[in-house]
Amino acid sequence: MNVCVVIGKILEKVEYKFILNSENSSLAKVKIELENNSVINVIAYNQTADYCYRNLNINDLVFVHGRVHTGLEILAEKIIKLEGGVKYGK
Repeated sequence: MNVCVVIGKILEKVEYKFILNSENSSLAKVKIELENNSVINVIAYNQTADYCYRNLNINDLVFVHGRVHTGLEILAEKIIKLEGGVKYGK
């Protein structure tokens, strides 16, 4: 079973694109930094991509549930912006 759950800080502005002629309609890519300073790429499609574009900003802390796609890349099934009371990193 390929399940991945991480919490990290967004490092860059969310990259958002529309997709034509595909089963997916939109794509969002974002880089996040984990507590151990590792940087991973997160990819999201459709409604999850729309959520990322509308709600996530640089330095936001996020919870990502998905699966490892390739190397240090996660295909996100769910992303939640964490608010209040949660702190880590610099």
